Amino acid sequence: MKKFTWLYGTILGVILCANMLYTVNLCYTNPDFESNDVLGYAAMVVVFSLVFFGVRTYRNKQVTGAFTFGRAFKMGALIAFVGASIYVLAWLFYYYLFVPDFLDKYIPHVMLEATRNGATTTELAAKSEEMAQFKEMYKQPVFVVLITYMEVFPVGLVVAAFSGLVLRRKGNKAETAVTEA
Repeated sequence: MKKFTWLYGTILGVILCANMLYTVNLCYTNPDFESNDVLGYAAMVVVFSLVFFGVRTYRNKQVTGAFTFGRAFKMGALIAFVGASIYVLAWLFYYYLFVPDFLDKYIPHVMLEATRNGATTTELAAKSEEMAQFKEMYKQPVFVVLITYMEVFPVGLVVAAFSGLVLRRKGNKAETAVTEA
């Protein structure tokens, strides 16, 4: 199971990093960049389909008996965790070494998006205060790690749960006993 977890998790992490570098550079270098959250999360779900394929490949090549939801979910969650960890480490290096002023570029982008979406003056003031608090919290590396995990890992957990539901397999008692031995 470790081999499949590391293989698919690493591939997932590399693809997530490539996507992150592309979108961050787009936002960082183009102040008029218009983001699309729905498209962004849809792309993440597509990338996280590697969790499903990793679990399915393991089940088809290594498991001869029953394959429970719990076992499939655990493996899917581990694949997602490996991928998310690579993503977090890449962001930490990229943020601290190459774009330490990223929030100075990102916050105006968020405010422009809010304006484009028709935010009122009161809503813009609240958003501005929220972003100021976010920038202050982002000065703490632990917060950076936690918020970066929260960007991607929940999507991976949802895909892991879906994988567990779809890929579980009941086996007969004789096959299960052989598998567990």
